[in-house]
Amino acid sequence: MEAVQLGFWVVALLVVLAVVFDFMNGFHDAANSIATVVSTGVLKPQQAVVFAAFFNFVAIFIFHLSVAKTIGKGIVEPGVVDPHVVFGALVGAIAWNVVTWYYGIPSSSSHALIGGIVGAVIAKSGTGGLIGAGIWKTVAFILVSPLLGFILGSLLMVVVAHLFQGVSPLKIDRIFRRGQLVSAALYSLGHGGNDAQKTIGIIWMLLVASGYAAASDAAPPWWVIWTCYIAIGLGTMFGGWRIVKTMGQKITKLKPVGGFCAETGGALTLFLATGLGIPVSTTHTITGAIVGVGSTRRMSAVRWGVAGNIVWAWIFTIPAAALMAALAYALSNVLF
Repeated sequence: MEAVQLGFWVVALLVVLAVVFDFMNGFHDAANSIATVVSTGVLKPQQAVVFAAFFNFVAIFIFHLSVAKTIGKGIVEPGVVDPHVVFGALVGAIAWNVVTWYYGIPSSSSHALIGGIVGAVIAKSGTGGLIGAGIWKTVAFILVSPLLGFILGSLLMVVVAHLFQGVSPLKIDRIFRRGQLVSAALYSLGHGGNDAQKTIGIIWMLLVASGYAAASDAAPPWWVIWTCYIAIGLGTMFGGWRIVKTMGQKITKLKPVGGFCAETGGALTLFLATGLGIPVSTTHTITGAIVGVGSTRRMSAVRWGVAGNIVWAWIFTIPAAALMAALAYALSNVLF
């Protein structure tokens, strides 16, 4: 009886830790949803976070759980996952998020989690415990998602410039200040739909491994889904102001029309990835879209030094989180 109770409480504490990660994901990545709409002056920061949090949650009614299935069943071989692996993965991801939040670096919570899972699994059983196809498609989208965001953001900017040729700048500004509310809502939907599902996936993985859910289940328990969407929405409401400044002001100066094109391009990329069940970085996606919009004016409009520093953060995220996760995995074997 005592062993069963211990198992239950360990699992319960790990679920709480996963929800903390989900909250931090919203907190850390809030800038991705609101940076452009705040920097263009369309919404005040307090209004923007509530606006984004609402649409983060509404995503629960729109997207299938394809990303959750990839995380829960498509990255680690069955039988490898145990509470120690989940603890290591979550602590590694949370630790890296705290470091990058403190320094205002818009890294990826998504890839921090992937890195955490990889590091903990390798620490336990080597690379044989990983499912190559799931890992590689996730890694591939480190390049694909910002590139697609770049292409869509720049194409939309070119199309809008053509359609509104001859229209006064004041009228364009007025039109797209309203339009940016739509694009920000779409981006927040994409953010909630892709990112909340990553935490759903890791909790699902934990419940299956510990016997509280069946591997044959088509979906995780309803309480997991609702808890994760609520947590990411609350995290977004508390915001991440250090990163807002980098995303909204330091890469390139945006007007409402540019913000609209960047958010719409980013949202389309997220919708596509979520539909395909690929966990992508909302940070990578919106950064690529912002750079794409800025580059349509002139290449010098983009502060490539800032963008370059962000790319280095992307490169280091998975190995850094993996190393932290491996250490946390070792620590967990001492703690419980």
